[in-house]
Amino acid sequence: MSTAVRPSRPLLSGRDAYRAELTEMAAHDPRVLCLEADLGGKNHPFAMAHPDRFFNLGIAEGAMIDMATGLAAAGYRPFVSTFAPFAALRAAESLKLTLGYLQAGVTVVAPYAGVSGAWFGTTHHCLEDLAVLRSIPGVTIAAPYGEEETRAVVRAAVHSGKPHYIRTGRNAAYTSLTGDRAAGADGHGGGIPPVVWDARGASDATCLVSVGEEGTRLALAARELLPGLAHAHLVHLDHAWLVRSAAELTRHHRRFVVVEEHRAEGGAAEALALLLPGSEVVGVNAGHDWPCEGGDHHEVLARLGLDLDAVLAAAT
Repeated sequence: MSTAVRPSRPLLSGRDAYRAELTEMAAHDPRVLCLEADLGGKNHPFAMAHPDRFFNLGIAEGAMIDMATGLAAAGYRPFVSTFAPFAALRAAESLKLTLGYLQAGVTVVAPYAGVSGAWFGTTHHCLEDLAVLRSIPGVTIAAPYGEEETRAVVRAAVHSGKPHYIRTGRNAAYTSLTGDRAAGADGHGGGIPPVVWDARGASDATCLVSVGEEGTRLALAARELLPGLAHAHLVHLDHAWLVRSAAELTRHHRRFVVVEEHRAEGGAAEALALLLPGSEVVGVNAGHDWPCEGGDHHEVLARLGLDLDAVLAAAT
């Protein structure tokens, strides 16, 4: 994504960028609705700008998705938001039947993915959501990095009217990577290409493949120390998009280190390994332990084995 023009104000986190973009989109599209599971607080920008199209459903996540499905059938563009564990896990049956079987035009925006809600403990962590959503056919899955990418996938979801799952962190704010918009200008994905190349490198170089906010942060840090590495960033993670991403990746490299804040099972590394049988695909992820001690986001990730040292070791 282009970073040639940076906003004069501070960058927004993923969850705040979603709220800001949806509020702006709703000003021009009366079909856009916002449903939340008691997350917004009294100063939610959408609620303040469009109170008649904002619904706080409380901690009734499955009912919220079912309600949004009815609204989508009536021609609206409903967006629902709650913590990733409650969206992807607690409401999994509703997701399967509505976004999957019925192909309802509902967009689920899931902040607090991974262990970004570190201090809240295991109940508020979600390292399994990609596995759940990737197993439901027909859902577009996005894990944007930075404000510009987040705004782009929200716009794409509004325009498409198809099922989407958008994964964000908590409060971290990043500048989206520079990429070639023309490569994704097919009317899908908000102009985001299947692969956002940060650096291609030599054909025999190891290529870091970053997923989501923390995977991309770590890949960028690794390249600062090892500039010979290539770096490809993936925003969309459902099967249809990964098929396109795999074709692009294999044109340039043969060894890939996929960095993602997720379990090994069901993540992007596992999917790419199946799609790239002639390549070496190594995953750097959150492993199999259960974080049960306090700490900030990066401390919890390090205890799970997902830190800069792990990325550097896999890359070399």
